[in-house]
Amino acid sequence: MKPNTSANMSANTMTWLLRREFWEHKGSMFWAPVVVGALLVVLMGGILAYVITVHGYPEKLTMNFHPDGVPVHKAIMAAGMLATGAYMSASAPLFAILTGVVFFYCLGALYDERRDRSILFWKSLPVSDPMTVLSKAITAMVVAPVITIALIVVVALALILIACVALGTHGQDISAKLLTSPELYLSPLRAAALLPVYVVWALPTVGWLLLVSSWAKSKPLLWAVGIPVVALVVIKWINAALENFAGQTLLLAHYANDVVVRILGGIVPGIWFTFPGNAPNAMYPTMHPINAGGVLTISYRSLAGIDAWIGVAMGIAMLYAAMRMRRWRDEG
Repeated sequence: MKPNTSANMSANTMTWLLRREFWEHKGSMFWAPVVVGALLVVLMGGILAYVITVHGYPEKLTMNFHPDGVPVHKAIMAAGMLATGAYMSASAPLFAILTGVVFFYCLGALYDERRDRSILFWKSLPVSDPMTVLSKAITAMVVAPVITIALIVVVALALILIACVALGTHGQDISAKLLTSPELYLSPLRAAALLPVYVVWALPTVGWLLLVSSWAKSKPLLWAVGIPVVALVVIKWINAALENFAGQTLLLAHYANDVVVRILGGIVPGIWFTFPGNAPNAMYPTMHPINAGGVLTISYRSLAGIDAWIGVAMGIAMLYAAMRMRRWRDEG
């Protein structure tokens, strides 16, 4: 019974910590993307409705790999394209907001509580440093993305509804086709299925930002960005000097760019497509504008590369260092 009781207490503590993080950062994690999502529905949906209802729909629609256009009735029959397009249109701006929210949340997660001395209160509670740091990492890599994915689904469904109503004014009823289209139901599931991939690639950035947040006495943004960038410049300079004078190059120079990208850009959804072997052009077959299934397949294929797991090891090491650092660095 003791192990189960201990596990239950740990689970309850983690749940409480996650709720605390959400309520303290509800404005940036929830309301900011909600406002952006509402603006997307109003602006994109309004433009779509205006173009269709006032100017009518064109005889042809221009799509990727179809520069001459395809007949509208064929595009409408392929109602899955509308669903996929709505999800992609909603995801790009909301994922951009997610990147900024996670970056600045991690950067201030441990720094702010030292600056305002609230760390003294939190340390008076029976909550360990590892649990506290881990709750902040989970909030950044899981809670915030889940909220964003949920909002993407809501925004996409709203855009689809607006498109259906607008097309209905011209006698094109595609609701039946949409309701029977697999893409309408698979798209949100695919977005949710990308979460484990995002966690793997975001871990080094989250670990680095939390580490900086745990020890920086001031200006954590300058430290977080400055150290990797300065290190990259120095390595490039040394590599150029060696190549010019000795005809040799640093082996580290070949990986320096990737390391900096993983440390600073890992929280950007889709960052894995920028690494060798994860060719994004495989996502675009010639018969469709975007193959959403190909996005998911290539995303998981990126986990087979060593780059992903080196980053995981780096992220875990930096999270551990942040836990150790929080134990004693509590000055304001």
